[in-house]
This record gives sequence, C-alpha cells and structure tokens, in this order.
Amino acid sequence: MIKKAVIPAAGFGTRFLPAAKSQPKEMLPIVDTPTIQYVVEEAVNAGITDILMVIGKGKRAIEEHFDRNLELEKELRDKGRLEILETIQRISSMANVHFIWQKELKGLGDAVSYAKYHVGNEPFLVLLGDTLIDSPAPITKRLLETFERYNESVVALEEVDPDKVSRYGVIGGRPIADGLFLIEQLIEKPATADAPSNLVIAARYAFTPRIFDYLEKTPPGKNGEIQLTDAMQLMLKDTAMYGLKFEGTRYDIGNKLDFLKTNVVYGLTRDDIGEDFRAFIKEISNGL
Repeated sequence: MIKKAVIPAAGFGTRFLPAAKSQPKEMLPIVDTPTIQYVVEEAVNAGITDILMVIGKGKRAIEEHFDRNLELEKELRDKGRLEILETIQRISSMANVHFIWQKELKGLGDAVSYAKYHVGNEPFLVLLGDTLIDSPAPITKRLLETFERYNESVVALEEVDPDKVSRYGVIGGRPIADGLFLIEQLIEKPATADAPSNLVIAARYAFTPRIFDYLEKTPPGKNGEIQLTDAMQLMLKDTAMYGLKFEGTRYDIGNKLDFLKTNVVYGLTRDDIGEDFRAFIKEISNGL
C-alpha cells in the first residue's frame, strides 16, 4: 500500500515574476489557501501520511507554512478566534511533511530522483505542486486503487485539444478497461503531427521504486533537463505501465490565465463570499 508522496516544488516560477521573486508560485493563494496546501490535502484525503517536498532557493515560505507558528496561535487564542486557530493548527498536523533541497534546477526527473533515499524500496505518489485537479471521483485515490490492483506504475491522463499536446508528455497505448490504458509509448512535448494521441500526463503519478534506476540512466532531454517522461519511456521497455483517464478539470497554477480562472471558480463555491462574488461578476460582465 502506498503511504508516501513526493511533491516537486523547486522551480523559479518565472511566469509569475515579479510576484515569484520572493514568493514561491506554489504559495500563491487560491482565494485564501496556498495552492500547494490543496495538493497536500488531496494526498492526505487519499490516505497518504508521509510527504516529501522537493524545494529550491526562495522556497523557505513553504517550509514555514507547514510548520507551527506558536506566536500566531497564541495571538488567535487570546483574541478568541478559535475557528481560524483550528484551521491553522490543522495545516501542520495533516501529515508528516519533510523537505529536501534540489541543489540545481535540472528538470522534473531530477527533482523526483532526490526522493530516492526517503522513499527507499516503497511505491510512492508524485503530485506536482502547482497543479490542482477537480474530479467527481478523486484521481489520486483512483491511482492508488489501480496501483494496488496491478502493482505497476500508473499515471493520470487528461484528454486535451490536439493543438495543445506540445505542452505535455503524451502517451500512446490501448484501452483495457473503461478509462484505463496500457501505455505503449511516451513522448515529451511532441509536435502535434508526432503525437501518438491527445492523452497527456496530468501531474499525478503512482510509481514503483524502480523509477529511480531509470532516472539515473536518463540523459538530459528537452531544454537540457532530466525529463521524467524520458525515464518513464526507458522503464516502459522493461515493465508494464498504465494510464488512468480522469473526468474533471485540471488547473495549472503555473499559468497566469489559469491561475485567475481557478480563483474565480473556487471563489464562486465559497459559502462566505460566493453569493457576493457571483453578483460582482454579473455586474462587471454587463460592461464587457
């Protein structure tokens, strides 16, 4: 059974400069909650109890967010703000959260390789720290269930417009059950004409520990980085790998437009501000 997860969160977030100069993009809030907290909660709700975050320079705020702040807790307690106090305390007690520093930014595959000694000989999840997935059946829980059935690596898949495949790792494979594919090919960010399908890897993975052996063999690929998809392609030559398509919406918080859209979507669902926010949107939309 998978009990550990790895969350890579070391990138500079250059698309969010100047905001990301001193504030990790993963800490940018969706309404009032940092993006990466949603990711942690997703893992915890699926049964994960141990989380390793791979961070880099300028990411200290992530460590502080998941640690206790005794002074703030005292201030809230003294002022009788017990509801928000409970919310704050829950952040540091959701799971055992650990941190490791990626010394040089050499790609997602390199970031995942830093988890080798923490994970040991256990299977584990990888969840990208700047991506939210909203699906009726939680995709992370479904990945774990599929892994338990086949005991092989499984990745989340999203069906995208063919014009967008060049942004992602793309799979080729054959369906073996409803929404489940046996992967036969993996290509990182192919041209539309070279893509084997429009099914792309959607920021969630369940791996056997064998992935570390293939990461060590993977040469730099796109942009001179160690691509996780390239390591998975090597692994695919020796072992089965599955893809699980989800129904729902993926929000890429590393993209400014999607970040704004996500705040709107999540804001509308809030009990405290949703009604007023909806009225505001209707008001300004009349002038567009």
